[in-house]
Amino acid sequence: MDVAHCYLEGNADAVEFCPHEGYQQVLAASTYTLQEGDQPSRAGSISLFDVNDEKGNLELFHRVDTAGIFDIKWSPVGGNVGPLLAQADADGYLKIYSLEGCSDGDEGSRGGLLNAVNGEKISSSMCLFLDWNPSATSISVGLSDGSVSIISLIESGMETLQEWKAHDFELWTTCFDIQQPQLVYTGSDDCNFSCWDMRDSPAQMVFQNSKVHKMGVCCIAKSPSDPNIILTGSYDEYLRVWDLRSISRPVNEMSVCLGGGVWRIKHHPFVPGLVLAACMHNGFAIVKTGWEKPEVVETYNQHGSLAYGADWQKDKLLPGGKSKSNIVATCSFYDRLLRIWMPKSDICCI
Repeated sequence: MDVAHCYLEGNADAVEFCPHEGYQQVLAASTYTLQEGDQPSRAGSISLFDVNDEKGNLELFHRVDTAGIFDIKWSPVGGNVGPLLAQADADGYLKIYSLEGCSDGDEGSRGGLLNAVNGEKISSSMCLFLDWNPSATSISVGLSDGSVSIISLIESGMETLQEWKAHDFELWTTCFDIQQPQLVYTGSDDCNFSCWDMRDSPAQMVFQNSKVHKMGVCCIAKSPSDPNIILTGSYDEYLRVWDLRSISRPVNEMSVCLGGGVWRIKHHPFVPGLVLAACMHNGFAIVKTGWEKPEVVETYNQHGSLAYGADWQKDKLLPGGKSKSNIVATCSFYDRLLRIWMPKSDICCI
């Protein structure tokens, strides 16, 4: 069910709902627009929206103009910090913003600001992807030269803890292990899916699978509910389920073809084994995963161009463990479209 939509002023490539208590109505959307000419440039922006599904509202309340953005992520709940938004951009910068003054607990207040609190050029290459560690004390960044950087957030700014050449081509995705944050997973245009142990310096390879993915690895998502399961998405159009106890191949060859190239995977905040996937040339899909063969339970095809950004709202649980609603945000690139919708399937409800 469609709730609301709007058009952004640049090519839309990422959407992220804030997970922090009192801020779950805040949605961040980022853009990346190549401006061609004698001196081409990459411009971008972050827009903050107030999402009210009951009223069908999608209200823009703040915007920041930036370099072209490849990825944004809110800091995880559980760290000793309030809501922070990290940005990885085409100029090689990692930037951190704090979100202030827009908690839905503030009487009559829906406005708010992103305040830049940290930012450094960490590479001469482009920053393509970022992931926070569970304690929100460091960030892994995938770079266009195939390297991965581990950046520590300290009071005086940022510090590069490690940086190593992990792949031969663009490193599209990197992911901390939620249960074992000393481990980092990486995926690249070289078709390799790798794991690294950062207790050594430089980090040591734990495994590398170069045979299963037929095209570049676009996304990696560790299961928050099962420490043995990790998912990958690829340009080869498959979402794959891996058992970390037998990483040489996906569990029982468990995979599902979603079509179009699997660019992003987002786990449902409350329903174990349920994921939202952005499938580039084939819209969006909700997939049931786990120890059984993955199954597509719903698709959404109301976008007109590349399906890049997707996220679940991290809604509050009501008494009795029920979720108030299941709101999804999705965005598409060339038509600059942002949509808010609710899945039809009952499997999304708990």
